[in-house]
Amino acid sequence: MIDLLVAGGGPAGLATAIHAARAGLEVVVVEPRPGPVDKACGEGLMPAAVGALADLGVHVGGLPLRGIRYLDGRRQAEAFFRTGPGRGVRRTELHAALAGRAADLGVPVLPRKAGEVRQESDRVHAAGLTARYLAAADGLHSPIRRALGLTGPPDRAPARYGLRRHFAVAPWTDCVEVHWSGRAEAYVTPVGPRLVGVALLTCERAPFDRQLAAFPRLAARLPAVAATPARGAGPLRQPVRGRALGRVLLVGDAAGYVDALTGEGVSLALRGAAHLVRCVLADRPEEYDRAWRAMSRRHRALTAGLLRVRAAPLLAGRIVPAAARLPAVFGAVVNGLA
Repeated sequence: MIDLLVAGGGPAGLATAIHAARAGLEVVVVEPRPGPVDKACGEGLMPAAVGALADLGVHVGGLPLRGIRYLDGRRQAEAFFRTGPGRGVRRTELHAALAGRAADLGVPVLPRKAGEVRQESDRVHAAGLTARYLAAADGLHSPIRRALGLTGPPDRAPARYGLRRHFAVAPWTDCVEVHWSGRAEAYVTPVGPRLVGVALLTCERAPFDRQLAAFPRLAARLPAVAATPARGAGPLRQPVRGRALGRVLLVGDAAGYVDALTGEGVSLALRGAAHLVRCVLADRPEEYDRAWRAMSRRHRALTAGLLRVRAAPLLAGRIVPAAARLPAVFGAVVNGLA
């Protein structure tokens, strides 16, 4: 019998499979989409994510990132990473590197959907396969999470969405730039010698170009024609009741999502994958939810707090000025997340 079946072959699922294979478990991944799979994300890896990938034997290209810079058109604040650089890397390149490492370890990736999940006391059935455990890495709007009744109730906060395009222009910074407007943020990430990614986070559902117009200084730096089409994702916030039910464990975005505001999605996915495999090895799936909550507590608190400030009209415009006036505090927050 398979030890661990992973539903979803994105970064979270592949990282889970790599951890499992390195621990001596028999693992199979099911993913219906051919790779590498693209996604609307900021494409900036925090130093912790770069280190976690290296620990897995995964090395990516892209460009080094020295820190984070906030701008609002009049002021700016920046903080540099203390533990080493992050990395700006195309999502497709990250996915290909993880897929290559999984292949090196002999992990099969089958072109199937997970479909219906059925559990017994000692096994799980999905995708026509039987395993001791199932890791659901099937994304932000996880069908498995929904089918198991693990999706939490919606809250009253306005829904937020992400949009991303690339522009063929030489990077002008070695930081992730976060441009703030009244209702949105634009993340600029250098990902190649002549390529930058621009990811917009917003409550408004409007085309990319219309949203980009809220950042005239940024728009003036970019070519009139983008190098890639717009990709979208959302709503971003995904409340979750719990991350384990029986022998099914949620990992990556499927395990719950607050917002992309602090850019820690890949870091959390990699750390969650390690915790999931440790719980499977110990045959104690009930400990996974507690481990995930402890691992992500600081990130969730900081992201939720920043979102509350962002949503308050009288406070949102003070974020960049406060970061500029209190550089030590801004640096501590950035490095706490990094």
